[in-house]
Amino acid sequence: MPTIQEYIRKLPPELEKEVKDFIEFLLQKRGQKRSQALSQKWAGSLKKHKNKYTSQELQKKSLQWRNK
Repeated sequence: MPTIQEYIRKLPPELEKEVKDFIEFLLQKRGQKRSQALSQKWAGSLKKHKNKYTSQELQKKSLQWRNK
């Protein structure tokens, strides 16, 4: 059975680039699963609404805003 490298060598240059891009994508995807920390960039962004809504109302509103 041919190796991956042997298959790649048979491809035209434009398809070699696609294979390379796909391999980079797979490696990046795999790395993200292991090292991706929970992002809380949004923390505090709803502060301006705290006097307008209760925490429960604000939670519902934030879901509505996010799904637009």
